[in-house]
Amino acid sequence: MMTLYVDAARNVHTGQSAVGAVLIVNKHQQQLKSDLPQSADNHEAEFMGLIWGIKQLPMIDNLQIYTDSKIVADAIQKKYAKHYQSYVDRIISLLSEFPLVLISWIPEKQNHGAHQLAMQALKKTKR
Repeated sequence: MMTLYVDAARNVHTGQSAVGAVLIVNKHQQQLKSDLPQSADNHEAEFMGLIWGIKQLPMIDNLQIYTDSKIVADAIQKKYAKHYQSYVDRIISLLSEFPLVLISWIPEKQNHGAHQLAMQALKKTKR
């Protein structure tokens, strides 16, 4: 089972967003980060961040996703989000390649690694 911790960060003044992810495969950890397109709000950045994170994965195993975004976790589990349905549909499509996918909400303090990576990527985009 692969494990993906993912978090997005957004600069409210510029709209710039970034994502950080910690991927664990066979007890080996990989840290990933990237800038994202500008987002309308933090929720949109979280959805875009998850899409980016999924695209980084080898589609070889079951997947456990952890996010500190309750709206993202709930939307993927329900396969519905009133204002973000296009993102939910894209994520569901990407996840269909995996044999088994579990997504769980975790408190922010348990997602510290992905959060720090997202903040690093966001800081880098300012330069």
